[in-house]
Amino acid sequence: MSNLDNMLQRNKDFAAQQSAAGTLMPSLSRALPGVRAIIIGCADMRADPAHVLGIKPGEAVVIRNIGGRVTPGLLEQLALLGRIGEVAKEIPGGGGEFHIIVLHHTDCGMGRLAGDLDKLANYFQIKEGEVKTKAVANPRAAVAVDVAILRAIPALPAAWLVSGLVYDVATGLVEVVVPPAPIRTS
Repeated sequence: MSNLDNMLQRNKDFAAQQSAAGTLMPSLSRALPGVRAIIIGCADMRADPAHVLGIKPGEAVVIRNIGGRVTPGLLEQLALLGRIGEVAKEIPGGGGEFHIIVLHHTDCGMGRLAGDLDKLANYFQIKEGEVKTKAVANPRAAVAVDVAILRAIPALPAAWLVSGLVYDVATGLVEVVVPPAPIRTS
């Protein structure tokens, strides 16, 4: 049995359990009010935010990229998600508390690229001399950098919460590096 065959069998089991429990995902317009968070995480297989934080379907939008970083591409995704909410006439969070969570992790492969300034500059769409400001080898500092970027985006609602976490791949524990706080204070 191939890896894909194994995953497809797991999917059949998943679908049977979800269908039997009546918990299949609702349509997008009905799902958005239940979404209470956007989690930005790394593509690393060891650090899947849904598993690390126990997220169930419909509870959060999980966006993953290399390093779990706030990049121009990620900002475009956030803008498109906002537009989807506008078109569906739904505001993420349904008017209640809404949280953007930046989740980095220890032993991230991105840290091994610290010497590849040209590749990192291209990824972040910045000049090579600015790569140090991204703290690619230090997940705690990188979380703080990314949270600061989110706080500086005027289009994000000021009342939304933002926080930064670091998942330790050795212990399985998550550390709060930037405590939850409104994106901006009035």
